[in-house]
Amino acid sequence: MKNIENMQAAPIAPIAIGGINRPEITKTSQFYEDVITGLSAQPKFLNSKYFYDAVGDKLFQDLMNCGEYYPTNCELEIFREKTAEICKAMIGDGDAFDLIELGAGDATKSAYLLGYLLDNKADFTYLPIDISDNVISYLNITLPVTLPGIKITGLNGEYFDMLEKAAAVSNKRKVVLFLGSNIGNMGHDDAVGFCRELRAHLSDGDMLLIGFDLKKNPKTVLAAYNDKEGITKRFNLNLLDRINRELDGNFDVAKFEHYPTYDPETGACKSYLISTCDQQVSLGTKKIAFLKDEYIFMEISQKFTIEQTEKMAIDSGFKPIHHFMESRNWFTDAIWMAE
Repeated sequence: MKNIENMQAAPIAPIAIGGINRPEITKTSQFYEDVITGLSAQPKFLNSKYFYDAVGDKLFQDLMNCGEYYPTNCELEIFREKTAEICKAMIGDGDAFDLIELGAGDATKSAYLLGYLLDNKADFTYLPIDISDNVISYLNITLPVTLPGIKITGLNGEYFDMLEKAAAVSNKRKVVLFLGSNIGNMGHDDAVGFCRELRAHLSDGDMLLIGFDLKKNPKTVLAAYNDKEGITKRFNLNLLDRINRELDGNFDVAKFEHYPTYDPETGACKSYLISTCDQQVSLGTKKIAFLKDEYIFMEISQKFTIEQTEKMAIDSGFKPIHHFMESRNWFTDAIWMAE
């Protein structure tokens, strides 16, 4: 569900943060740029990478524990039942490697791999990367306690910026984890472009373990993004609350409705927020008008076939090596080799 696309926008004047007017573009000013760019577009959109503040992180954890949200349990089954096979592929000939996780979250799934690697004395350093500084702080503090002996360096920032930082620190072989079908948070062309960019940051022989949510019954897919408890709704609306908290916005979230769709032909599951009335929203001095029934596109969660995943690997400079499937064939974690 997490999105990694970076929106391009013209620089704006520095924003005063914590009473200090910083000359450089800060995280908050980039957030403002991206929000203004998206809400000024036709149609309107918001970048879903900004779902993940402290409140959003908690809501996403709640969503992963929700009965209708199947991807988490599917991937957990793979990591629980096929731990040894996955880790043996990672260890390879036994040389030292950096295990880099893009969008690490709370590392619930990767913890299966980390524990096995530690138990089998694998020579590796874990480098979780996440856009949320809350997540990285959590991992840096908790993992050395729950997994004694782990070597961890958490990296807070954009994926490719942090991959460059990781490469500068170490020339060891890289094994990259991109789990949870995060690749599905992009349209097809953007997903291929992302994989090509990722390949450009790797060397021949480096490995990628990437998760894909597969096409299945449309009712099953749609229920996962429209759960009965309304967690996905609150997760989406929290981004409006975050804009209010951090960017001096005045969204009335009660005037927006969560609306998910799924197209079984294309495999695209999309989420929108719909304005329930004509209204005007302020972000600082900027005014944004909404018409009744106008929508904000929030995110896409693309579903795939196995054939599509293998073509994506080849088109982006990887060789597909193996698919690890769960029992219902709803989800796969694929190993690709950079070549």
